[in-house]
Amino acid sequence: MSNRGVLQLALGIALGLLLAFPAGAQDKKGESQLRTIHGSTIDKNENPVPSSVIYLLNVRTQAVKTYIADDAGNYRFSGLDPNVDYEVHAEHDDMASATRTVSSFDSRRDIEVILKLNRKKAAR
Repeated sequence: MSNRGVLQLALGIALGLLLAFPAGAQDKKGESQLRTIHGSTIDKNENPVPSSVIYLLNVRTQAVKTYIADDAGNYRFSGLDPNVDYEVHAEHDDMASATRTVSSFDSRRDIEVILKLNRKKAAR
């Protein structure tokens, strides 16, 4: 192989590496950019409310995810799109929390939201 052939091969490999690595880095960066919303559900006396149902609404798609709080009243939604607004609230028996909004403008990746069950659920 001539010097020119070796040079073309080396340039081809270098170009391939330049194109491949930034794409991989972006994928990993994109994964680390996903958000988590977590917290706890409490009653008016600030005691945990186990088995509360937490509703997470994706405002863009209107898709709803639910989570049943653990024995300590804790919940967690992970792998959430950082470019979407979410609304979260909790319900238990005849009580409900206020709806809290998590904005796409909030740059935090780990967001804690305490949901206080302090009002009667709206009649449906």
